Amino acid sequence: MAGNTFSDTARAQALDKLTANGWSHDAGRDAISKSYKFKSFVEAFGFMARAALWAEKLNHHPEWSNVYNRVEVTLTTHDAGGLTELDVKLAEKMDALAG
Repeated sequence: MAGNTFSDTARAQALDKLTANGWSHDAGRDAISKSYKFKSFVEAFGFMARAALWAEKLNHHPEWSNVYNRVEVTLTTHDAGGLTELDVKLAEKMDALAG
């Protein structure tokens, strides 16, 4: 399921908010990325488990990796060819889950 695309204004506002919260935008790929750092592997893995439940609910799955206490996340909507509202929604949920 492709995410909803959004207006240029809404997109710019969403990117401003996300970049203020530590996300970076890769314009070439039209994706957003963030590195989360936790106190331990268990906390990082717990975050991934909670985020996975939301990703499944949204039917929108991140590209991510985990090494010890770090989780690297990239979000883009592949079947839409770039960033959509689904990416923004999942990014905001991940930020809330990370605390």
